[in-house]
Amino acid sequence: MAESGMADVLLDVRGLVKTFGILRATDYVDLDVRTGETHAIIGPNGAGKTTLIGQLAGNIIPDAGEIRFDGEDISRLDASARARKGLARSFQITSIYREFTALDNVALAVQAHAGHSFRFWQPARGEAALRDPARAILNDLGLGERADVLAANLAHGEQRQLEIAMVLATRPRLLLLDEPVAGMGADESQRMVKFLGTLKGRQTIILVEHDMDAVFSLADRISVLVYGRIIATGAPEEIRENPEVRRAYLGEESEA
Repeated sequence: MAESGMADVLLDVRGLVKTFGILRATDYVDLDVRTGETHAIIGPNGAGKTTLIGQLAGNIIPDAGEIRFDGEDISRLDASARARKGLARSFQITSIYREFTALDNVALAVQAHAGHSFRFWQPARGEAALRDPARAILNDLGLGERADVLAANLAHGEQRQLEIAMVLATRPRLLLLDEPVAGMGADESQRMVKFLGTLKGRQTIILVEHDMDAVFSLADRISVLVYGRIIATGAPEEIRENPEVRRAYLGEESEA
């Protein structure tokens, strides 16, 4: 991997614009995500995070600008086409099957990645070619002991972990995580942060999250979005000490 510059950039966004009526929700955004990094996008409510993430995932087509993934212009590709190229959004790609075990769920994702449809699932449930890699993923992510538990009986945090395990079974090159600790209590949130920490350096991640403890614990770099514009990008220490960021966002959070 190159030490700096564009050689290690996996996702490169330039001049992205999206307008709804008189509202410019994305205002000439430039963003780059490097291979192997966890890149967090933060910002206050109404900053335009949902619109930006929708454009990166392919759910929303930009009005102007360019999104390049590994050098290829994907600005006009839909979400499924981007997923096939390796750009996966957690909630978009996965939906757990509550009547199946955790192992079954991940094996199903392995099967889907291999190009087989769901209707072949029942006779394939016993196949070692599906279950062995599924069990390895669960073990690798600390869910091995829960492999044979029905998804419906997993705790909320474990279900979110299972969703991410299913995404990883599709072998994405870039994983887009949209508020992975949302709705979790303190203990579950800590477990999820520890869980995501196991992916650092191994998986390229865009992390959109309101929990600042999670963000500053996990992110290699942080981009701050305010009123549709990225006002700063840098290492966590740089962002924490940036006066403009503190006025626009971090200070607001501390007063809430």
